[in-house]
Amino acid sequence: MSQAMPLRWLDFDYSEGSDETGVFDAMASVESDNAAEVEAEIAIVLAWAEAAFPGQRAPMEEGGEWDCDLSVTDEPGAVPRRCFSFSIGGGAAFCDAFRERFDPETD
Repeated sequence: MSQAMPLRWLDFDYSEGSDETGVFDAMASVESDNAAEVEAEIAIVLAWAEAAFPGQRAPMEEGGEWDCDLSVTDEPGAVPRRCFSFSIGGGAAFCDAFRERFDPETD
């Protein structure tokens, strides 16, 4: 069993669908100077998903095991901020492996 990897910027909430799928959602709003650190964590999560479930990224209704969505917006101001909304989810096997790897708190 591998050791869970803590994430500094991404704090995931879990929700479960009625079709044995689950989704981990994270939001981060950071000063623009810290945006690269959030982007790096997202890249780590995506690299893990690709390595753990290679070639299986696609919407569940199209036969995929996992998929994700990322939205990034910039908020101007005296201290510019970048806001990230990141969702990643999949079937039961994907969700179990995700919990083991990143240990997000679940409801």
